Amino acid sequence: MRDPLVAPLAAIAAGILVSRFVLFETRELITAIAVLLALGLLGLWRRARVAAGCCALAGLVFAGALCEVAHRPGPPPVLDAEGLVTIAGCVVEPPVPAAGRERFIVDLERGARAQVTLYPSEGDPAPRLHYGQRVEVDARVRSPRNYLNPGAFDHAGYLARKQIFWTATARGASSVRVLPGECGSRFEGAVAGLRAAALERIAALYPGRPYESAMMQAILIGETFQLEKVWTEHFRRTGTIHALVISGTHVAALAAFFLFLLRICLVPQAWAVLATVVAAWGYSLITGWQAPCVRSAAGLTLYMVGRHFYRERRLMNLLAAVAIGFLVIDPEQMFEASFQLSFLAVAFMGAFAAPILEATTAPLARALSHLGDHDRHLRLLPRAAEFRLEMWLLVKTLRHWLPPGVARVFVTVPATLVFYVFGLAVVSAVVQAGLALPMVTYFHRVGVTGLSANILIVPLMGFVVQLGFVAVLTGWQWVAEFAGVLLGWSRVVVDWHAAMEPNWRVPAPPLWLAVALSAALVAAAMAVRSRRWRACAAAAVFGLLALMFAHPFPADTVRGSLEVTAIDVGQGDSFLLAFPDGKLITLDAGGFPVFRGRRAAGLDTGEDVVSPYLWHRSIRRLDVVALSHVHADHSGGVAALIDNFQPRELWTAAVPDCPDWRAIRERAVRHGVRIVELWRGREFDYGGAHVEVLAPAVEYLPASEPRNSDSLVLRVSYGRHSFLLAGDMERAGEWELLDRIGHADVLKVGHHGSRTSTSEAFLDSVHPAFGLVTLGAENLYGYPHPDVLGRLEDRRIGILRTDSHGLVTFRTDGRRLHVDTARWTGTPGTLYSAF
Repeated sequence: MRDPLVAPLAAIAAGILVSRFVLFETRELITAIAVLLALGLLGLWRRARVAAGCCALAGLVFAGALCEVAHRPGPPPVLDAEGLVTIAGCVVEPPVPAAGRERFIVDLERGARAQVTLYPSEGDPAPRLHYGQRVEVDARVRSPRNYLNPGAFDHAGYLARKQIFWTATARGASSVRVLPGECGSRFEGAVAGLRAAALERIAALYPGRPYESAMMQAILIGETFQLEKVWTEHFRRTGTIHALVISGTHVAALAAFFLFLLRICLVPQAWAVLATVVAAWGYSLITGWQAPCVRSAAGLTLYMVGRHFYRERRLMNLLAAVAIGFLVIDPEQMFEASFQLSFLAVAFMGAFAAPILEATTAPLARALSHLGDHDRHLRLLPRAAEFRLEMWLLVKTLRHWLPPGVARVFVTVPATLVFYVFGLAVVSAVVQAGLALPMVTYFHRVGVTGLSANILIVPLMGFVVQLGFVAVLTGWQWVAEFAGVLLGWSRVVVDWHAAMEPNWRVPAPPLWLAVALSAALVAAAMAVRSRRWRACAAAAVFGLLALMFAHPFPADTVRGSLEVTAIDVGQGDSFLLAFPDGKLITLDAGGFPVFRGRRAAGLDTGEDVVSPYLWHRSIRRLDVVALSHVHADHSGGVAALIDNFQPRELWTAAVPDCPDWRAIRERAVRHGVRIVELWRGREFDYGGAHVEVLAPAVEYLPASEPRNSDSLVLRVSYGRHSFLLAGDMERAGEWELLDRIGHADVLKVGHHGSRTSTSEAFLDSVHPAFGLVTLGAENLYGYPHPDVLGRLEDRRIGILRTDSHGLVTFRTDGRRLHVDTARWTGTPGTLYSAF
């Protein structure tokens, strides 16, 4: 076989995948491996090589399952108390300041860490912390919590893989106290010291320039805490975000630069290669042992070892060897997007880009080297030898006017540049096409301008990495300025491409399409050297890609039923309403209020929470985006929904002329969305259901700032059942509706369960079967108020809460009402109703 390690990698990966769905015991797996090993040896003894190979692959499948079972994490550690507590531990990651806050990691006990975010008060500087200090922190401690929606990112699992099981928020520098004594290891302390020194050097090279400082820290050291989302959004949209995160590109650029310096310093090749490998592993340490950097360093090591012993260096075999090593050490990586994208990108380079280049420009590029060697063309392919001869004749012609060396440069440099750009374009196109499926699955993005953007960004950022490290090591300001200029050019290139990039978002494809596209890519890789099957495989791949991008699949809704789903957005509101005829409305989109000088959250609930859930439901367009009022916990994500789902209408009511509303209105106008104002007294049929507007009143005048009394209150009815969506309506608004409200089966409890809403008289008038409370876990407001819960319980109203149940779905066909939740917290049967 040309790549003998690919099949073992596939077998080990299959075993890891199967063990996720089948509960194996260690004893069973060891027995199966032993039996298959014995059968394989028997096959070799009987010269039945095919049977022996099959037994070996089957044994590797069980070995992969054994690795996954052996590395399964145990139960997470438990903190005796949460809330406002005092924690003590060892600083294992020093603070990184950003926009009035600092973040550092404290090891409370071995393998159990807390991520502390400190907000120092003005005039009270935080203590200067470093690795190995023992500290005591007064903070509000919480366990990380995921948004409990299907398709949501597993943030808690991501932190747990970094051994972080709590997040802590401390206010005021006095809440952090340095204790006597030291902790940690000297080696890790030395590495942390180098990392901190590099970050400080970068900050000193770019004083008062937060963009350059933050970007260089992210590009060179992998420290992304200071990055603003607005700085990286265009890189993300154009498919060039890989240039800003530590990846194999960075390791390759640094290794090439380091090896070049050693060679021009006349260091022997063997020693130069060894030093380059050591430098790559050192760089992995300084960047915090990030997985992409470690994988690249491992691949570089194997490549250099093969080069030293004059072995044929096959990219797919090299990739398989690195992947096998990492999956055996940490099988969980197989399910991480970073691991999948990194290895798939390299795999597509080896399976498609390399053969394409080898059949086109690679032999011609090699033919340009050493044009003065007249015997070299004898060892080339005929077309490469012919091209080399033509280039040599051109050099001889130019010698009539130019010196020999200059003539050679005039010929070889432009030709080499053309081949380089062509090769980069081929690699970029292959990688983008190959990664389309995981990119759509994980990020729901399809880049159009990424091909040309990468052709410019990859070399630009490669020079930024090289010059940036020269500036960090030497402290030369002029080198730092040059790197900053190149960074500015890259920003211009990305902004220019982003202006042309359509906001093309694609829901996750159905399983059958993902399987078919994967199979077609494998078939295309196997047929890349066969002209007979190449066209068929290519047609299948592009046809399935077109089907995935077009996404002609209906939304995951039940026709003939009215659905009201409360999406878990933390402390805020967001609802999906699916009407009997298929029309779709979202009401609010969550968000984060900014107060007390607190920094705005980097998370956009519309983009990062609500949209992924809608895409998970195969929803590509919305008919209406409705906005109850302009408080940030309701309106913060609305702009993103308008961008991503292009609704026909924006429903709203009493909105003050405030900056938040102006931004939403501008976004709606830009996309041609019709703004519809709704007022009390309006009733209409929509999507097969009946909609009644209960508030605000026509004569209501909004203040200059948003208020809870601005809330748009809707009752949606279908058949025998109705839903009352009360927004943040308070008691004054409830009293106005007592004589007209009537019964509703489901009440969205006003203002997240605040004591200022949901009065006894209002509950007696509505008389709901279910009370739905939308709120964040362990919120600072103390919602829901015990009095509100008591009023609901006294009336035997079923209580559902997004902080404990996660996503809550009500669905009715007009006769029966069904209730479902993302997380089950009660006795089976107590919350699910059908009546």
